[in-house]
Amino acid sequence: MSLPLYEAKAELFRTLGHPARIRVLELLRDGPLPVRELLAAIDIEASNLSQQLAVLRRAGMVNATREGTTVMYALPTPDVADLLLIARRLLAQMLGGQDRLLAELRAESRG
Repeated sequence: MSLPLYEAKAELFRTLGHPARIRVLELLRDGPLPVRELLAAIDIEASNLSQQLAVLRRAGMVNATREGTTVMYALPTPDVADLLLIARRLLAQMLGGQDRLLAELRAESRG
C-alpha cells in the first residue's frame, strides 16, 4: 500500500526539516562536493554530517559517488535547487510582510 500524496509531501518536508540538511543542499547547488568540503563549510561534527547525508541519500535528495577514496555528493536533479530558491522567495515575501507590519506598528506608536 502506497502513501497518499499529502503524506509523501509531508515526509519530504520532514526530510528538509534540519538546518544541516538545508545547508548541504544549498552548498550542492553549484555542483558536486566531497565530504571534506561539506564538513569545512558546515559547523557540525563529522558523525552528525554523516547522519544528515544518510537521511538525504535515503530520501533521494542527494546522490553519492566514490572517486577513489573520496565520496562526492551531488543533487540528483536541478529541481532540488529550484525548491530551495522557491523557499527563499517565500521567506522573503513572508518576512517582507512582517517588516511592513512592524513599520506600521512603529508609526502608529509615534502618532
